[in-house]
Amino acid sequence: MPISFQKAGLFLTILAVHFACYSKTEIDENLWLEAVEGKSALEWVMQQNSATDKSLASDPLYEELYVDAINALGRKDKLPSIHVIGDWVYNLWKNDKNPRGIYRRASIESFLTGNPKWQSVLDIDELSSKEGTNWVFNYMRCLAPDYQSCLVGLAPGGSDAHEVREFNPNTGKFKPNGFYVPVAKNRINWQDKDHLLIGSDFGVGSLTKSGYPKIIKRWQRGTPLSSAETIFEVAENSVGANTSYDAASGLTILVDSTSFWKRQYYQLLDGKKLAISLPTNAVVSGIYQGQLVVSLKSDWQFNDQIFTQGSVVLVAPEVWQTGKSSPVLIAAQTPEFIIQSVRTSTKGIDIVALENVIGSLYMFRQQNGQWQAQKAALPDNGRIEIVAMHAASGKAFVKYENFLTPPTLFQVDLDASVTQIMQQSATFDSSDMKTEQFFTTSQDGTKVPYFVIMRKDTKLNGANPTHIFSYGGFRNALRPSYSGSYEDLNGAYGNMWLARGGVYVLANIRGGGEFGPQWHAEALLENRPRSFEDFEAIAEDLVRRKITAPKHLGIEGRSNGGLLVGALMTRRPDLYGAVICGVPLLDMQRYHKLLAGASWMAEYGNPDTDDWQFMSTYSPYQNLDKKADYPGIFFYTSTKDDRVHPGHARKMAARMKAMGHSVEYYENLEGGHKGSATKEQTAKRIALAFTHLWRELR
Repeated sequence: MPISFQKAGLFLTILAVHFACYSKTEIDENLWLEAVEGKSALEWVMQQNSATDKSLASDPLYEELYVDAINALGRKDKLPSIHVIGDWVYNLWKNDKNPRGIYRRASIESFLTGNPKWQSVLDIDELSSKEGTNWVFNYMRCLAPDYQSCLVGLAPGGSDAHEVREFNPNTGKFKPNGFYVPVAKNRINWQDKDHLLIGSDFGVGSLTKSGYPKIIKRWQRGTPLSSAETIFEVAENSVGANTSYDAASGLTILVDSTSFWKRQYYQLLDGKKLAISLPTNAVVSGIYQGQLVVSLKSDWQFNDQIFTQGSVVLVAPEVWQTGKSSPVLIAAQTPEFIIQSVRTSTKGIDIVALENVIGSLYMFRQQNGQWQAQKAALPDNGRIEIVAMHAASGKAFVKYENFLTPPTLFQVDLDASVTQIMQQSATFDSSDMKTEQFFTTSQDGTKVPYFVIMRKDTKLNGANPTHIFSYGGFRNALRPSYSGSYEDLNGAYGNMWLARGGVYVLANIRGGGEFGPQWHAEALLENRPRSFEDFEAIAEDLVRRKITAPKHLGIEGRSNGGLLVGALMTRRPDLYGAVICGVPLLDMQRYHKLLAGASWMAEYGNPDTDDWQFMSTYSPYQNLDKKADYPGIFFYTSTKDDRVHPGHARKMAARMKAMGHSVEYYENLEGGHKGSATKEQTAKRIALAFTHLWRELR
C-alpha cells in the first residue's frame, strides 16, 4: 500500500478510535475511502482499476465479451427509448460518433411509419466538448400548448445532481437570459410561461438530511432566484419536497415525502396549502380531468366504503375540499391482477397488470358514466411497459419483450387495438433456447417464483454455469427482459452468456413488487432477511433440480441488489461460486450518513436506534470473516454516483483484500448510479463482470 494510503488510513483510524469511545460504532479502518474525490482515495481507486485491468481485461475472453457487448449496445436498429412531447417523439440516440448522444425528434406521423425522419435537437457531445464538461442528458420538460419553452436537465458525469437551462427545441438553442439553475438535485416544473415551481439548493438550511430540497419556491422570470417566493417547506427529517402543476385543471399539488414510503399531499389554493385526505402511503399516479388518480398501498376506509390494497381510485377535489364527494374505484387488485403501473391521458387511464410476473395492458374508459376495461391484444408471456403517451389523443406507445424475444414497439389505440411500429433485430440465436418458470418454498412457507433461461438440450448434471440476478427491494418488480438484467443492455447478455452455454435465472424475491404492495412489505425493516431466505431457497432449488451446483453458481445484484448479494455471500459463502456486486450499499451502520442514504431508513431502519440489532445481523461490511471461504467477487461502482456512495464498495473491497479474500474492483470515474455514461463504458463494465463469472464458474 502506498505511503499516502497508510498515512490517511492511520489518521482516520485514530479518529475512528476516538469516536468509538463515545458510541457503539466499530472502528472503521477505511473511513478515508469515503472521501469521494480525495487524493488518497482516488489513488487507491486507480490502483484497483489498474490491477483489475491486468487481471481481467488482459484475458483473451474479455476481448471477445467486449466485442459481443459493443455489437449489441451499438446496433443501429435497437429500439429507441422514447417520450412524447406535443406532437413529437423524442429520443436520445448514441452511436460511435456521438457516444454521449444526440437528442433528436420525429413527428408522430413519421415515427408511426417505422422509419422515422429524425431531426437533431441537441448534440450532447458537441456541448460537452465546447464547455469542457462531460454532460449526460437528463430530461426535457416543455410548457403546453406550444411546447417551445422547455427545461433541459444536464448532469455532469451522470450524477443525480444536475443543472437546468431553458431551451427551445424548434431552434435547438438555449434561450439567452432564460431560466437557469445551477447544479443541484433540482425539483422543477413549469407553472406558466413566466413562472417556475422549483426546489433546489438555496443555501444553508434548504436541504433535508437526505440531501434533497426541503423548500419549494415560485420563481418569476426576470428576477434572481434568491428573490423567489417560498410557497412550501418541509421538515429537515423529511426525504424532500416536490410539486406538480396540471395546466388543464389548474391544480397545483405539493408533496411532503415524510419518508421514502409516506407522503402528505397538499393542494395550493389561493396561496394556502390545503391537506389532501389520502392514506399516507398512497401514491398519486396522475391527474385525469382535474381528479387525482391514486394507487393505494394499503386498505383505505372512506366513510362506509373500503377500497382494498393495490386498488386504483379517482379522487376529485371535492373529496378533500368539502367532503361532499367520494372516491371512485377504477380497478381493484386481485391475485390474478396485480397492478404494476398506471398512466393517464385526456381520454382515460391505462393500467399494466401482472399475473405471476407476466404483464398485460388494460385500457380503462368511461362509458355511460361507468368505468370499463378492454385488454390490449399484445403478445403474451412477457414484459409490457407503457413507454410514452400521446396525452391529447390517448394513444399509447407500448414496449413488449421477453427473455428470448427482442423488444417490440406497438401503438395501442383508444379501442385497445394494436399496431406494431418496429422491432429490434435479434442479437443472438435463441431458437435452441427455452424459458421456464418454477416456484420454490422459502423458509417461512412462502411460494417464490423464478425464471430459468437455458438451452433446450441442457443436461441436468449439476455442471452448468448459472447466473442469478435479483433485487428484492423498494417495490421494484423484476420482469422478463431481453436476455439481460438491465433495460439499457439491449440483449448484450445473449451472446455473452446464453449463447456460450450459460444458464440465466431471474429471481422474484420478496421486497419487490411482483405480487403487489404486500410482497414488498413482507421484507421491510426487521423482515429484510425474508429476501435473503427467498433467494437462498431458489439457489438450493436450482441445485436440487441439478441445473447447477454451488461451485458453478454466480449471483449478481446492483444498488439494493448489491446489498442483497453482499449479505448472501456473508450468510452462505458455501452456496455460491462467484459474485457481481454493483453500485452497492454494504456498510449499513453508516449508510444513512452517506449521500441520499437517510432517505431509505423507512426501507432498512435507523442504525442509530435499536434497529441496529436486526440490521447488524446482515450488514455485509460488519459481517465479513477473515476465516470464511468467500467466492470470488467483482465490485463495480462510479465516482459520480451521488445516490449510493462509492465508499460502500471501496471499503468492502479494501477490507476483504486486507483479509486475503479474492476481490476484483472497478470504479468508473463517471456514470452516476447507472455506473456508466457511454456504451463503451457499459461494455467494459459488463465484459469485466462476465470475464469474472466465466473464470470463476467453469
